[in-house]
Amino acid sequence: MSDLLDHYLACWNATDAGERWHLLQQHWADDCRYVDPLADVQGRAAVDATIAAVQEQFPGFVFTPAGPVDAHHDVARFQWGLGPAGADPVVIGFDVVTTDADGRIRTVTGFLDRIPG
Repeated sequence: MSDLLDHYLACWNATDAGERWHLLQQHWADDCRYVDPLADVQGRAAVDATIAAVQEQFPGFVFTPAGPVDAHHDVARFQWGLGPAGADPVVIGFDVVTTDADGRIRTVTGFLDRIPG
């Protein structure tokens, strides 16, 4: 779990489609599911499309950690920010992640704590 947040954010920050797909294959389970107030998708291809859509909506923004990871067993929770590099985040969220037996992301349940107007 110690590298989970780094791997997770790397996927969300990878703007090159090939690099992002490689990261998704490496760090997300085949049957992964991502759910937040704006999305409910299943499978790597759908997660990839969701990430691409967020990047299109917020061009040039990056995801950064907004605190430590709290984890036990196969569950982790953490807060993140999304905004221009080096600036305060415009969006702040909180995700709960479960992993499979190989340590890959199986489910993400996300919450949006702060979103722009």
